[in-house]
Amino acid sequence: MEPLIRIDDLKTRFHTEDGVVKAVNGVSYAMGPGEVLGVVGESGCGKSVHALSIMRLIQIPPGEIESGEIWFGGQDLLKLSDKDMREIRGKDIAMVFQDPMSSLNPVFTVGYQIMEALMLHKDLNQKAAKDRAAELLSLVGIPEPTKRLDNYPHQFSGGMRQRAMIAMALSCDPKLLIADEPTTALDVTIQAQIISLVVKLQQELGMAVMWITHDLGIVAEMVHKINVMYAGFIIERGNVTDIFKQNRHPYTKGLLGSLPRIDEAPGTKLVSIPGLPPDLCHLPEGCPFYARCTFREDRCKFERPLLEQADHPDHLVACWRWKEIVAEGA
Repeated sequence: MEPLIRIDDLKTRFHTEDGVVKAVNGVSYAMGPGEVLGVVGESGCGKSVHALSIMRLIQIPPGEIESGEIWFGGQDLLKLSDKDMREIRGKDIAMVFQDPMSSLNPVFTVGYQIMEALMLHKDLNQKAAKDRAAELLSLVGIPEPTKRLDNYPHQFSGGMRQRAMIAMALSCDPKLLIADEPTTALDVTIQAQIISLVVKLQQELGMAVMWITHDLGIVAEMVHKINVMYAGFIIERGNVTDIFKQNRHPYTKGLLGSLPRIDEAPGTKLVSIPGLPPDLCHLPEGCPFYARCTFREDRCKFERPLLEQADHPDHLVACWRWKEIVAEGA
Protein backbone atom coordinates (compact mmCIF):
# COMPACT_ATOMS: atom_id res chain seq x y z
CA MET A 1 0.00 0.00 0.00
CA GLU A 2 1.26 3.47 -0.91
CA PRO A 3 2.04 5.49 2.25
CA LEU A 4 -0.09 8.53 3.01
CA ILE A 5 2.97 10.51 4.08
CA ARG A 6 6.68 9.69 3.89
CA ILE A 7 9.39 11.65 5.67
CA ASP A 8 13.00 11.21 4.56
CA ASP A 9 16.00 12.50 6.55
CA LEU A 10 14.25 15.56 8.01
CA LYS A 11 16.57 18.02 9.76
CA THR A 12 15.35 21.20 11.48
CA ARG A 13 17.61 23.80 13.08
CA PHE A 14 17.21 26.95 15.17
CA HIS A 15 19.86 29.68 15.03
CA THR A 16 20.32 31.23 18.49
CA GLU A 17 22.87 33.35 20.33
CA ASP A 18 24.17 30.17 22.00
CA GLY A 19 24.66 28.37 18.71
CA VAL A 20 22.67 26.21 16.29
CA VAL A 21 20.04 24.09 18.06
CA LYS A 22 19.79 20.75 16.25
CA ALA A 23 16.14 20.09 17.06
CA VAL A 24 15.35 17.34 14.51
CA ASN A 25 18.17 15.12 13.28
CA GLY A 26 17.53 12.97 10.24
CA VAL A 27 14.03 11.68 11.04
CA SER A 28 12.68 9.15 8.49
CA TYR A 29 9.45 7.11 8.53
CA ALA A 30 6.15 6.61 6.69
CA MET A 31 2.48 6.50 7.71
CA GLY A 32 -0.23 4.60 5.88
CA PRO A 33 -3.81 5.81 5.28
CA GLY A 34 -5.91 5.44 8.45
CA GLU A 35 -2.87 4.63 10.61
CA VAL A 36 -2.64 5.93 14.18
CA LEU A 37 0.94 6.79 15.15
CA GLY A 38 2.16 7.76 18.61
CA VAL A 39 5.25 10.00 18.86
CA VAL A 40 6.66 9.88 22.39
CA GLY A 41 9.64 11.18 24.34
CA GLU A 42 10.69 13.72 26.96
CA SER A 43 10.09 17.44 26.55
CA GLY A 44 12.60 18.92 24.12
CA CYS A 45 13.19 15.71 22.16
CA GLY A 46 11.91 17.15 18.85
CA LYS A 47 8.35 15.73 18.80
CA SER A 48 6.53 19.01 18.26
CA VAL A 49 9.23 20.58 16.07
CA HIS A 50 9.10 17.66 13.64
CA ALA A 51 5.28 18.02 13.47
CA LEU A 52 5.54 21.77 12.88
CA SER A 53 8.08 21.02 10.14
CA ILE A 54 5.51 18.76 8.43
CA MET A 55 3.00 21.62 8.57
CA ARG A 56 5.66 24.13 7.43
CA LEU A 57 4.94 26.24 10.52
CA ILE A 58 8.57 26.69 11.62
CA GLN A 59 9.25 30.40 12.08
CA ILE A 60 12.07 31.47 9.72
CA PRO A 61 14.25 32.98 11.20
CA PRO A 62 15.34 31.76 13.73
CA GLY A 63 14.18 28.33 12.54
CA GLU A 64 15.15 26.52 9.35
CA ILE A 65 14.20 23.21 7.80
CA GLU A 66 17.75 22.45 6.76
CA SER A 67 17.17 19.37 4.61
CA GLY A 68 14.97 16.38 3.95
CA GLU A 69 11.81 15.50 2.04
CA ILE A 70 8.17 15.22 3.15
CA TRP A 71 6.12 13.40 0.50
CA PHE A 72 2.34 13.77 0.66
CA GLY A 73 -0.10 13.33 -2.22
CA GLY A 74 2.70 12.82 -4.71
CA GLN A 75 4.52 16.06 -3.91
CA ASP A 76 7.32 17.15 -1.59
CA LEU A 77 5.76 19.61 0.88
CA LEU A 78 9.12 21.29 1.45
CA LYS A 79 9.28 22.34 -2.21
CA LEU A 80 5.78 23.84 -2.41
CA SER A 81 5.16 27.58 -2.51
CA ASP A 82 3.60 29.20 0.56
CA LYS A 83 0.31 29.56 -1.34
CA ASP A 84 0.19 25.86 -2.31
CA MET A 85 1.11 24.84 1.24
CA ARG A 86 -1.77 26.93 2.63
CA GLU A 87 -4.12 24.93 0.39
CA ILE A 88 -2.94 21.68 2.04
CA ARG A 89 -2.68 23.00 5.59
CA GLY A 90 -6.06 22.72 7.26
CA LYS A 91 -7.62 20.93 4.30
CA ASP A 92 -5.57 17.73 3.85
CA ILE A 93 -3.40 17.94 6.98
CA ALA A 94 -4.84 19.49 10.14
CA MET A 95 -3.27 20.08 13.54
CA VAL A 96 -4.65 20.38 17.07
CA PHE A 97 -2.33 22.22 19.45
CA GLN A 98 -1.57 21.82 23.14
CA ASP A 99 -3.23 25.01 24.39
CA PRO A 100 -6.60 25.73 22.75
CA MET A 101 -6.84 29.18 24.34
CA SER A 102 -3.77 30.40 22.46
CA SER A 103 -4.89 28.66 19.24
CA LEU A 104 -8.42 30.14 19.14
CA ASN A 105 -8.70 33.85 18.37
CA PRO A 106 -10.33 35.49 21.44
CA VAL A 107 -12.03 38.29 19.42
CA PHE A 108 -13.97 36.01 17.03
CA THR A 109 -16.78 33.60 17.88
CA VAL A 110 -16.04 29.88 17.82
CA GLY A 111 -18.61 29.50 15.04
CA TYR A 112 -16.92 32.12 12.85
CA GLN A 113 -13.54 30.46 13.24
CA ILE A 114 -14.90 27.08 12.11
CA MET A 115 -16.93 28.66 9.30
CA GLU A 116 -13.88 30.55 8.01
CA ALA A 117 -12.05 27.29 7.21
CA LEU A 118 -15.14 25.82 5.54
CA MET A 119 -15.67 28.88 3.35
CA LEU A 120 -11.98 29.02 2.42
CA HIS A 121 -11.31 25.32 1.67
CA LYS A 122 -14.78 23.93 0.90
CA ASP A 123 -16.13 27.00 -0.93
CA LEU A 124 -19.36 26.95 1.12
CA ASN A 125 -21.63 29.98 1.44
CA GLN A 126 -22.24 31.47 4.88
CA LYS A 127 -25.46 29.54 5.63
CA ALA A 128 -24.05 26.18 4.52
CA ALA A 129 -20.86 26.83 6.49
CA LYS A 130 -22.88 27.68 9.62
CA ASP A 131 -24.97 24.51 9.31
CA ARG A 132 -21.82 22.42 8.86
CA ALA A 133 -20.11 24.14 11.82
CA ALA A 134 -23.08 23.24 14.04
CA GLU A 135 -22.87 19.62 12.81
CA LEU A 136 -19.18 19.53 13.70
CA LEU A 137 -19.74 20.87 17.22
CA SER A 138 -22.41 18.22 17.68
CA LEU A 139 -20.01 15.57 16.33
CA VAL A 140 -17.43 16.40 19.01
CA GLY A 141 -20.02 16.29 21.78
CA ILE A 142 -20.78 19.97 22.48
CA PRO A 143 -24.43 20.38 23.60
CA GLU A 144 -26.73 22.94 21.93
CA PRO A 145 -24.26 23.40 19.08
CA THR A 146 -26.27 26.02 17.16
CA LYS A 147 -26.39 28.32 20.20
CA ARG A 148 -22.73 27.67 21.00
CA LEU A 149 -21.63 28.92 17.57
CA ASP A 150 -22.16 32.48 18.83
CA ASN A 151 -19.99 32.00 21.93
CA TYR A 152 -16.45 33.33 22.24
CA PRO A 153 -13.56 31.06 23.32
CA HIS A 154 -13.55 32.44 26.90
CA GLN A 155 -17.15 31.22 27.28
CA PHE A 156 -16.02 27.61 26.74
CA SER A 157 -14.37 25.43 29.39
CA GLY A 158 -10.89 24.01 28.67
CA GLY A 159 -12.29 20.67 27.55
CA MET A 160 -14.90 22.33 25.33
CA ARG A 161 -12.28 24.59 23.74
CA GLN A 162 -10.23 21.52 22.87
CA ARG A 163 -13.34 19.88 21.39
CA ALA A 164 -13.94 23.03 19.34
CA MET A 165 -10.34 22.88 18.10
CA ILE A 166 -10.87 19.25 17.06
CA ALA A 167 -14.11 20.27 15.28
CA MET A 168 -12.17 22.98 13.44
CA ALA A 169 -9.41 20.53 12.50
CA LEU A 170 -11.99 18.04 11.17
CA SER A 171 -14.00 20.65 9.29
CA CYS A 172 -12.40 19.95 5.91
CA ASP A 173 -12.16 16.15 6.24
CA PRO A 174 -8.35 15.96 6.52
CA LYS A 175 -6.48 12.82 5.53
CA LEU A 176 -4.06 13.34 8.45
CA LEU A 177 -4.77 14.85 11.88
CA ILE A 178 -1.74 15.83 13.98
CA ALA A 179 -2.60 16.14 17.69
CA ASP A 180 0.25 17.83 19.60
CA GLU A 181 -0.21 16.97 23.30
CA PRO A 182 -3.87 18.07 23.11
CA THR A 183 -4.75 16.82 26.62
CA THR A 184 -1.79 18.14 28.63
CA ALA A 185 -3.60 21.18 30.07
CA LEU A 186 -6.75 19.20 30.95
CA ASP A 187 -7.68 17.20 34.04
CA VAL A 188 -7.59 13.40 33.89
CA THR A 189 -11.33 12.90 33.35
CA ILE A 190 -11.44 15.35 30.43
CA GLN A 191 -8.22 13.83 29.04
CA ALA A 192 -9.95 10.45 28.84
CA GLN A 193 -12.96 12.00 27.11
CA ILE A 194 -10.81 13.75 24.48
CA ILE A 195 -8.81 10.56 23.80
CA SER A 196 -12.02 8.52 23.43
CA LEU A 197 -13.42 11.19 21.12
CA VAL A 198 -10.38 11.16 18.83
CA VAL A 199 -10.38 7.34 18.70
CA LYS A 200 -14.10 7.33 17.85
CA LEU A 201 -13.73 9.98 15.14
CA GLN A 202 -10.69 8.26 13.65
CA GLN A 203 -12.62 5.00 13.32
CA GLU A 204 -15.71 6.72 11.89
CA LEU A 205 -13.88 9.00 9.44
CA GLY A 206 -10.94 6.71 8.59
CA MET A 207 -8.34 9.47 8.80
CA ALA A 208 -4.73 8.93 9.89
CA VAL A 209 -3.80 10.38 13.29
CA MET A 210 -0.40 11.36 14.69
CA TRP A 211 -0.65 11.67 18.48
CA ILE A 212 2.31 13.48 20.07
CA THR A 213 2.81 13.04 23.82
CA HIS A 214 5.42 12.65 26.56
CA ASP A 215 3.20 10.03 28.23
CA LEU A 216 3.48 6.47 26.91
CA GLY A 217 0.48 5.48 29.01
CA ILE A 218 -1.84 7.69 26.96
CA VAL A 219 -1.01 6.05 23.62
CA ALA A 220 -1.14 2.42 24.77
CA GLU A 221 -4.78 1.85 23.85
CA MET A 222 -5.13 4.07 20.80
CA VAL A 223 -2.16 3.77 18.43
CA HIS A 224 -0.98 1.20 15.89
CA LYS A 225 2.71 2.20 15.83
CA ILE A 226 5.00 4.25 18.06
CA ASN A 227 8.06 6.40 17.33
CA VAL A 228 10.24 6.93 20.42
CA MET A 229 12.25 10.15 20.02
CA TYR A 230 15.31 11.34 21.90
CA ALA A 231 17.47 14.43 21.20
CA GLY A 232 15.85 14.89 17.78
CA PHE A 233 16.40 11.27 16.68
CA ILE A 234 14.00 8.34 16.40
CA ILE A 235 15.74 5.79 18.61
CA GLU A 236 13.08 3.04 18.45
CA ARG A 237 10.06 2.41 16.22
CA GLY A 238 7.56 -0.42 16.26
CA ASN A 239 4.00 -1.49 16.92
CA VAL A 240 2.44 -1.31 20.39
CA THR A 241 3.55 -4.84 21.35
CA ASP A 242 7.14 -4.12 20.25
CA ILE A 243 7.39 -1.00 22.37
CA PHE A 244 5.52 -2.18 25.47
CA LYS A 245 6.49 -5.87 25.58
CA GLN A 246 9.65 -6.30 23.47
CA ASN A 247 11.34 -2.89 23.66
CA ARG A 248 15.05 -3.01 22.86
CA HIS A 249 16.42 0.48 23.55
CA PRO A 250 17.59 1.44 27.08
CA TYR A 251 15.78 4.79 26.80
CA THR A 252 12.44 3.12 25.94
CA LYS A 253 12.96 0.79 28.92
CA GLY A 254 13.56 3.83 31.12
CA LEU A 255 10.42 5.60 29.89
CA LEU A 256 8.29 2.54 30.57
CA GLY A 257 9.96 1.96 33.96
CA SER A 258 8.89 5.45 35.06
CA LEU A 259 5.19 4.65 34.48
CA PRO A 260 3.14 3.50 37.47
CA ARG A 261 1.38 0.17 36.77
CA ILE A 262 -1.62 -1.42 38.48
CA ASP A 263 -0.35 -4.97 37.81
CA GLU A 264 2.90 -4.56 39.77
CA ALA A 265 3.47 -5.88 43.27
CA PRO A 266 2.82 -3.42 46.12
CA GLY A 267 5.93 -1.46 47.03
CA THR A 268 7.49 -1.69 43.54
CA LYS A 269 9.57 1.44 42.97
CA LEU A 270 9.40 3.48 39.80
CA VAL A 271 12.60 3.68 37.76
CA SER A 272 14.11 7.07 36.94
CA ILE A 273 16.49 7.86 34.08
CA PRO A 274 19.63 9.47 35.55
CA GLY A 275 21.09 12.68 34.18
CA LEU A 276 19.74 15.18 31.67
CA PRO A 277 19.17 15.15 27.89
CA PRO A 278 22.15 16.40 25.85
CA ASP A 279 22.64 20.04 24.86
CA LEU A 280 21.15 20.23 21.35
CA CYS A 281 23.70 22.90 20.42
CA HIS A 282 26.53 20.44 21.16
CA LEU A 283 25.28 16.94 20.40
CA PRO A 284 27.67 14.14 21.36
CA GLU A 285 29.62 12.44 18.60
CA GLY A 286 28.21 8.99 19.36
CA CYS A 287 24.90 7.80 20.75
CA PRO A 288 22.86 10.76 22.07
CA PHE A 289 21.77 8.65 25.07
CA TYR A 290 25.37 7.70 25.99
CA ALA A 291 25.74 9.89 29.11
CA ARG A 292 22.56 8.48 30.73
CA CYS A 293 22.77 4.85 29.60
CA THR A 294 23.55 2.05 32.07
CA PHE A 295 24.46 -0.34 29.20
CA ARG A 296 27.00 1.93 27.47
CA GLU A 297 30.43 0.88 26.22
CA ASP A 298 33.31 2.80 24.62
CA ARG A 299 31.98 2.36 21.10
CA CYS A 300 28.76 4.15 22.06
CA LYS A 301 30.69 7.33 22.87
CA PHE A 302 32.26 7.72 19.44
CA GLU A 303 29.93 5.98 16.94
CA ARG A 304 26.29 6.94 16.51
CA PRO A 305 24.06 3.88 15.93
CA LEU A 306 21.54 3.99 13.08
CA LEU A 307 18.10 2.39 13.14
CA GLU A 308 18.32 -1.31 12.32
CA GLN A 309 15.85 -4.18 12.27
CA ALA A 310 15.23 -5.78 15.65
CA ASP A 311 12.66 -8.59 15.93
CA HIS A 312 10.97 -8.07 12.54
CA PRO A 313 11.13 -5.58 9.62
CA ASP A 314 8.75 -3.09 11.25
CA HIS A 315 10.59 -3.04 14.60
CA LEU A 316 13.63 -0.74 14.41
CA VAL A 317 16.12 0.23 17.11
CA ALA A 318 19.20 2.49 17.21
CA CYS A 319 21.47 0.82 19.78
CA TRP A 320 24.80 -0.98 19.41
CA ARG A 321 24.10 -3.35 22.29
CA TRP A 322 20.42 -4.23 21.93
CA LYS A 323 21.13 -7.91 21.17
CA GLU A 324 23.35 -8.23 24.26
CA ILE A 325 20.73 -6.45 26.40
CA VAL A 326 18.11 -8.97 25.23
CA ALA A 327 20.49 -11.88 25.89
CA GLU A 328 21.10 -10.57 29.42
CA GLY A 329 17.32 -10.44 29.96
CA ALA A 330 17.42 -6.75 30.86
